[in-house]
Amino acid sequence: MIHSHALIDPGATLAPDVEIGPFAVIGPNVEIGAGTRIGPHAVIQGPTRIGCNNHIFQFTSIGEAPQDKKYRGEPTELIIGDGNTIREYCTINRGTVQGGGSTLIGDENWIMAYVHIAHDCHVGSHSIFANAASLAGHVSVGDWAILGGFTLVHQFCTLGAHCFTAFGSVVGQDVPPYVLISGHMARPHGLNTEGLRRRGFSSETLRQLRQAYKVIYRSGLTLDQAIARLQEMVEECPEVGLFVDALTKATRGIIR
Repeated sequence: MIHSHALIDPGATLAPDVEIGPFAVIGPNVEIGAGTRIGPHAVIQGPTRIGCNNHIFQFTSIGEAPQDKKYRGEPTELIIGDGNTIREYCTINRGTVQGGGSTLIGDENWIMAYVHIAHDCHVGSHSIFANAASLAGHVSVGDWAILGGFTLVHQFCTLGAHCFTAFGSVVGQDVPPYVLISGHMARPHGLNTEGLRRRGFSSETLRQLRQAYKVIYRSGLTLDQAIARLQEMVEECPEVGLFVDALTKATRGIIR
């Protein structure tokens, strides 16, 4: 299961059935769970914990030191969950002490070639990152988000659950959940309706979410006024609560 030409540090911990391809390099303080496959020429440095049943393709760089001039070799970490696919030439960096110490990737994410996930990013589960999408440091991405190819996200931004960014989007502020954006700089263009339908959202829920979208983007209300109106809608449609949470916590403002 481990190719004879792979280089495995004695300080690494591998489940018995882990597969490691030729010329892969696994450094110290790396833990890899059962069923995970590592392609040839991949480099994984620690401290990094990788869960079960992931497939990490050739020429990836996982768990390397953060690209941050403040970093001084502190023992920060990268934690990757279960069932993720990480394609060729992806780079995922460890965290920094200033950002909490950890970069976190959830479960069942589909991360395509040349994606960069910088230090202290938190990515949820079931997301899709198309080719060359890039997150600067301290970015949070919610569950089921889809990032189109060459999407660029500014540091400290939050992308809400179920959002969709079109190819080439440049994101400089928070993206609320459910919202579809595109452009340079990115602007909202309605709900990610097709994605929500595919995930089983009912017609009535979609109607309520469209109303919530209009409250934020078409009512002329200030952000505080929009939040108050959305809070009134939560009892009838709990899914609107994600809008309230996102708008309340936004520190860079939202794309409007």
